Amino acid sequence: MDPLAWFSHPLFHLFGQQVSVLETFAFVTGALCVWAVSRQWTWNWPVGLVNNVAFFALFLSAGLYADSGLQVAFFVLGVYGWYSWIRRRRAGSTIATTIPVRRATRGEVLTVVGLVALGTVLIAVLLTTQTNSVVPWPDAFITAASLGATWGQARKIIEQWWLWIIVDIVSIPLYVSKGLILTAILYCGFLALCVYGLRQWRRELAKDAAELPVSA
Repeated sequence: MDPLAWFSHPLFHLFGQQVSVLETFAFVTGALCVWAVSRQWTWNWPVGLVNNVAFFALFLSAGLYADSGLQVAFFVLGVYGWYSWIRRRRAGSTIATTIPVRRATRGEVLTVVGLVALGTVLIAVLLTTQTNSVVPWPDAFITAASLGATWGQARKIIEQWWLWIIVDIVSIPLYVSKGLILTAILYCGFLALCVYGLRQWRRELAKDAAELPVSA
């Protein structure tokens, strides 16, 4: 059997919708990746790279062209994030101990918000004029916002969790409308894990602040 055909083969049914081997694989690797990020475990990055490949194929088959193209950008940013987290890492540690959790600067917030807005418009126009996409605006926003959130994740900026939360809220109904029920459920899990990750990183930030020496 053709390996690609095997991945698209229905594995089970969920709420009347077929769930393929590929969607199931994307579900498992995606859940592992976000869980690892919330725990600040470095191996989230290689798992995420595998997940990018799976979602690229899945979204392309569903006609979510911006989301599929997003996985290519995710892959590049994933390599950058993996390098950033392991650089000068303490020997034997799974946590990127040399990159502290921090808050975004005002300039970073304004830059990311501006680029997400601009990227959403540009990608939506491209999808509307150059593809047969029936959901150009939510597809475009998810793409632009996810890139901003991934950059923040690589820099360990705590506000990236809020951007991921917004992305998940937009993604869930979109994937339901495209018949990707398991993926929609996965994004419900992502939403919960993002809230958990935000709480964990807040504790880490508070802990680091408490350990700072008090100046005389």
